[in-house]
Amino acid sequence: MTSLFADTFAPATKEDWLQQVRKDLKDPTIYEVLRWQTPEGFVLDPYYTAGDVSPQLLSANQAAQKRQPGWLNTPEVAAGSDIAAANRQAREALDKGADAIVFDLTTQNGFPAGLLSRLLQGIKLSDTPVYFRSLTPDLLPDLRRIAPYQLKGGLLIDPVTVYLQTGNVPAATTAGTLAEATRLTADSPQFRSVCAGSTVFHNAGATATQELAFLLSSLADTYDLLTEAGLPVEQALDKTMLSVSVGTSYFPEIAKLRALRVLWYRFAGAYGVSVPQPFIHAQTSTFYDAAVTPYTNLLRATTEAMAAVAGGADLLTVHPYDTVSGTPDAFSERIARNVSVLLKEEAHLDKVADPAAGAWYIEQATDLLVQSAWALFVTTEQQGGLLAGIASGSIQAQLQAAYDARIAAMHNGSIMVGVNKFRFDEGDQPAPRQPAYPNALIPDRRLAAAFEQ
Repeated sequence: MTSLFADTFAPATKEDWLQQVRKDLKDPTIYEVLRWQTPEGFVLDPYYTAGDVSPQLLSANQAAQKRQPGWLNTPEVAAGSDIAAANRQAREALDKGADAIVFDLTTQNGFPAGLLSRLLQGIKLSDTPVYFRSLTPDLLPDLRRIAPYQLKGGLLIDPVTVYLQTGNVPAATTAGTLAEATRLTADSPQFRSVCAGSTVFHNAGATATQELAFLLSSLADTYDLLTEAGLPVEQALDKTMLSVSVGTSYFPEIAKLRALRVLWYRFAGAYGVSVPQPFIHAQTSTFYDAAVTPYTNLLRATTEAMAAVAGGADLLTVHPYDTVSGTPDAFSERIARNVSVLLKEEAHLDKVADPAAGAWYIEQATDLLVQSAWALFVTTEQQGGLLAGIASGSIQAQLQAAYDARIAAMHNGSIMVGVNKFRFDEGDQPAPRQPAYPNALIPDRRLAAAFEQ
């Protein structure tokens, strides 16, 4: 078959392709028009071939990627005042396609006797990974009393994000809690108690370069705080989970997750100890969600979820389309959960460890993101690190510039379906929920909000 095609179609070089494009579009300068000046500060060509990507670059990119296919479908459950309802929601999700659960406990100011056992009733913790968003220091002691055997799951909360979101919980305080949690779960290698996340930057309007660079700087500060709390860096590395939000720009978001794996090995290798494989939690973005046209969020979430798994996420949380209103119901939760199910059962994306490997456009974008993010990370560290940059205001200024550029792009023709184009407001919708932390040092935004006035 190969020889038949080889005889039928003559080999074509990249220059042949360019000549044909110029001829068909009747414009000798069209190639420059088609090149994309990305928000990250570098240019992506519309077309790449194997000759554009060096074997060394390709080898380095692919060596850092996942070695086993698949991911865990991990919906999030808000555990507010009705603990019994949260437990029912979690068990129903696990019965209908979920592989793991995230419990958001950030609204809990403590754990009254029996609260955690009621929340986890009927969930076999030795088999089912359970992740917690929690600020309370008594979570792990309570969890160990309920489940003294090996646990699966982890803590989706990090000291720097807690400080940036609340503005009043010192990062060192949270780091001390996480250091103790790491010691309490030393016998559970599949329970990850150290986390660094990019969502706080993503929701402020960060570019992909800023997300990756500031995540690394956040992790560097977290490791400093953990070692000051008496936790060896080797233990912190083994217990680390990286959490990112995935936006709507499909190929760059695939490249972002792949670049994060390359950056992890470069970053962790600097500590001079054995480096474990990275473990990545990805969640669909609320920054790009619309409030007045919530059903259009389904389109964005599906694109974001597919980019996440093609980029190599280990855990995937697909937020319901009405998350920004704070009113998800059984229908929207089922649709969100089934996005991940369909990507497995119908698209079969769980059958290949790195489906983007060898796609020259994505390989090139991966490398360019690695280089730009590493350069910004180094600059941030040279200026004292992320927390120092927050104190000086330089991080906020960079994020504000990125957000302003996104708003300007939408005013100048960039399209967001259901927001500034193809918009049909879907009747009376609940008002978008307000940011949970009014004293946040970095704003929690939605891009659509500026067009929903």
